Amino acid sequence: MSSENPTLENQGGLKKSLKLIYVYAIATGAIFTFVGYWDSIFYSYCGPATFLAFLLIVACVLPIAFVYCELSPMFPSCGGELIYNTVGFNKHVGFFSSWLIMGAWIAVIPAAIMAIIQWIAKVCGLTLTFEHVVVIGIVCLTIYCIFSLMDVQLAGKAQLAMLIGAIVGCVVTSFAIIFSGHWSFENFKPFFNTVLKTTWGVPGWLVGFGLLINPFFGFETVPQMIEEGDFPLKDTSKAIWGSVVTCGIVYSLFFFSLAGLDKFSVLLAGDSANGFLAINAMNKILGWHVWPVFFGIAAVLCAIGTCLLGFWLSTVRLMYAMGRKNFLPQAFAKLNRHQQPIVPNLFLLGVSILLLILQNATSFMRDFYNLMSFSVALAYALTMLSAIRIRNKHPDWVSPFHLKGGNFTRGLAFVLALVIAFFCCCGQGAGSWKCWGIFMGIGVVVWLWMALVRWRKSSVVLPTPDGDVEY
Repeated sequence: MSSENPTLENQGGLKKSLKLIYVYAIATGAIFTFVGYWDSIFYSYCGPATFLAFLLIVACVLPIAFVYCELSPMFPSCGGELIYNTVGFNKHVGFFSSWLIMGAWIAVIPAAIMAIIQWIAKVCGLTLTFEHVVVIGIVCLTIYCIFSLMDVQLAGKAQLAMLIGAIVGCVVTSFAIIFSGHWSFENFKPFFNTVLKTTWGVPGWLVGFGLLINPFFGFETVPQMIEEGDFPLKDTSKAIWGSVVTCGIVYSLFFFSLAGLDKFSVLLAGDSANGFLAINAMNKILGWHVWPVFFGIAAVLCAIGTCLLGFWLSTVRLMYAMGRKNFLPQAFAKLNRHQQPIVPNLFLLGVSILLLILQNATSFMRDFYNLMSFSVALAYALTMLSAIRIRNKHPDWVSPFHLKGGNFTRGLAFVLALVIAFFCCCGQGAGSWKCWGIFMGIGVVVWLWMALVRWRKSSVVLPTPDGDVEY
């Protein structure tokens, strides 16, 4: 095997210009999603106790996030799970952990576009055909692609502006509902209400709790942006745990306000069962008609827009890292004059258009999206094991972030990731597993090509605290 590094690691790279606040905005925006669109789905899972479920999710996710706080500055190169799991185990585990994460991120993009289109149609009273949805979706996706190919600071500024609009809109709306005169603690009864049934012996509310991880991943996008940060590596942790805590607080406040507005059955009646619970409730229960439009701009356009951009930027950088580090063809590592990846952006545009069409023509994307959280939780579990192995094999490697609890915290994070993955499996239909299997099958084909062809001719070389190491 050639020892030559074919990964373009020393041939320039991404532009180091992102401020910490922009990286924080990208991660927080990736988490802060669908709050104004899928609020009915989240509320149907955990009822009046949805706000408590989100607080518990924060408690479960933080140990995992803290391990990322340790790993990210230790390996300050885009790639995240690709690097951590290759160093912790081998390049095969590194590939599949990245494939799991990338699939989950990609699944968000067509779902986000559809949410925006449906909100616009709802506000304008439009009935859109399949062709209308596809054309509008393609235009939106193309705009995001062009934006991603420009200077990354523009994306960072746009992300921050949309995030501020989303958070302010949700917080102000939450307090407006609480002090509307219709809010009451009596509406919290029964507290642990849910539409889900007991599955495999797991109560429906706990199944819903596990599924709420769905809108709560995204902090792992920080390692994809760290290479472009112009801030001290030790500050990376602020973007990771800060994004989790920020979204946890806003989510909990928002669903606390909804729970007291009316009874569980009333809030989920009619059109609200399919989305836009808060918007419909403000219209029908409170008699508000103007403010729901402003809330929609904040909680749909801004919140979903910032989510879409966050995952787009991160997916592109993961593909770029895979090309640069010899996990995908080197063409994926080519940059334009703004030092932005070319092929990953164009490839993601093409895949997103295809998935958008599939989402509107078949049930494939809906079924695959159901297991998105399972993919993320499984990747988290692998990464937690890799963190333990890295610490045991290289006790001399020191991170700017001191992980309190050491291997106990890493082990706890591993167990929590497995528990979340189990809950995400509960209640899934055969169609979801079939679609997930198809996606993983494509990954196996790519992996076989790399293992049997590419890696026989050229090596995988990754940056570590000891310098570049061949794997």
